[in-house]
Amino acid sequence: MKVTKTNKLIMSIIVLLWFVAGISVINFAFAQSNQQPRQQTDSYSKLRLFTEVFNRVRSTYIYDIDVDEVIDAAIDGMLGELDVHTHLFRPEDFEEFRTGTQGRFGGLGISIDKQGDYITVISPIEGTPAYQMGILAGDKIIKVDDINIVGMSTDEAIRKMRGDPGTQVSITIDRPGIDDDLVFNIVREMIEIKSIPYSFRFDNGVGYIRIRQFNANTSNELSRALDSLEEKGLRGLMIDLRFNPGGLLNEAIDTVNEFVGKGRKVVFTKGRIPQANQEFYTTNDVLRTGYPVVVMINEASASASEIFAGSMQDWDKGLVVGKTSFGKGSVQQLFPLSGGYGVKVTTSKYYIHSGRCIDREYYDRILKGEEISQEEMEQIEAERKKEIYYTNKGRVVYGGGGITPDIDIDQSTLTPFQIDLRRKNLFFPFSIDYYVEHETEINKDFEVSEQMFSDFVKYALDNDVEITDEDIEESKDWIKSSLRSNIISRKFGDQEGYKVSLQMDTQLQQALELFNRFASLEEMFSHTEKLREEEL
Repeated sequence: MKVTKTNKLIMSIIVLLWFVAGISVINFAFAQSNQQPRQQTDSYSKLRLFTEVFNRVRSTYIYDIDVDEVIDAAIDGMLGELDVHTHLFRPEDFEEFRTGTQGRFGGLGISIDKQGDYITVISPIEGTPAYQMGILAGDKIIKVDDINIVGMSTDEAIRKMRGDPGTQVSITIDRPGIDDDLVFNIVREMIEIKSIPYSFRFDNGVGYIRIRQFNANTSNELSRALDSLEEKGLRGLMIDLRFNPGGLLNEAIDTVNEFVGKGRKVVFTKGRIPQANQEFYTTNDVLRTGYPVVVMINEASASASEIFAGSMQDWDKGLVVGKTSFGKGSVQQLFPLSGGYGVKVTTSKYYIHSGRCIDREYYDRILKGEEISQEEMEQIEAERKKEIYYTNKGRVVYGGGGITPDIDIDQSTLTPFQIDLRRKNLFFPFSIDYYVEHETEINKDFEVSEQMFSDFVKYALDNDVEITDEDIEESKDWIKSSLRSNIISRKFGDQEGYKVSLQMDTQLQQALELFNRFASLEEMFSHTEKLREEEL
């Protein structure tokens, strides 16, 4: 039988009537027992009203309607009354969403969410075109190829930004603190995400592991990285979860397992229905010991990364430093539907071992476009600090949304001039040209000369960057470090270049100092208690 819009309409109505008939049977059963299920009666009335409106529009509207689009829009409207994380996937998006957790997808390399009317960058993914061009967390995307996307749904915006590898897309960004819009011309790539892009040992014997996100390979990659570092000998370990947007729950649990051992409760969930209430325990016979662990988080660390950081804190297996994490603690379950569709439904919330709920509820209000004053936000944050919980050894930790670090460490921010240099992506082409001409002169001890610095400043001026004497004085060390990082990357690979860039990472450098001051995790914990007493 040929499938036409009329056939689809008839089938949709039949399915709807089946559903209504099912409710009618329930109503009849309750009526027989002299009970009136008010909610079911109301649902039946509303579904009947929906059918009446649908049939009236189909038969009398001035133009022919696209049945698929109308029904999809009705479902979108229904889900729009719920939280921002519950939504319908069209067939073209559903499979791509499912495969994204396997560590491969096409696009620019940004994690986004909708905040009010704006598609907002939650975090750029390291090593991707967007990251290399200088896209930052908090950037509001207002245009894609000169098409205004303010007010557009996340799914629609994603479809406009994605495309075949090698094609170019232009995105216009409104950046907080910058008056003028920023335009980035980015070449799309097939994004191959490695969960742990960097794993190495600093000169002081402290290991460093960067976990970018929790995909299907994270626990295996972490295990291999730890084995390799431990073979070389470790006096400490730093796990960097900054800008980690999360990922798979089971992978977060298995990574925690490496440090807490078997049979430890990591997460439990609470929801409306009994099936949503679950407890998750570690299951593997592994337990890494013998060195202190410091876990770094920031405002863009979310979901599974918060579970990892909070669990290390709860079980007293790691000192958490940085800034309070994002607070994405709701649980979504993915349900395949007919016709290639899928629906993601929020079913419960995460709680970690100490009883803390990760979810920061007012962020959902912001994401739905609700206005929240600075005064109200400060009041909510103050109340959050009053929610006291205790780790396995009795240390005080705070609840109420996000993971509060044991030690708060600020991160230095880029100046408008530095942002302009990053936005125009000038370091990369300049370093390529320099590398081609001076390849044999470059070693791992390579330093940027005054002449090279002057050449870069001239190169920036030639590319319409406005530069003042104050800019040069304030940014000289940063520019030299950025040039050195790019050139070292060209010669010795991304990891070596990344090591150089960390030298200007003030947040990380402060965290590294903890290993020089304290030999054990217990000493670090004692230090945090003294800091807390001083604050009180």
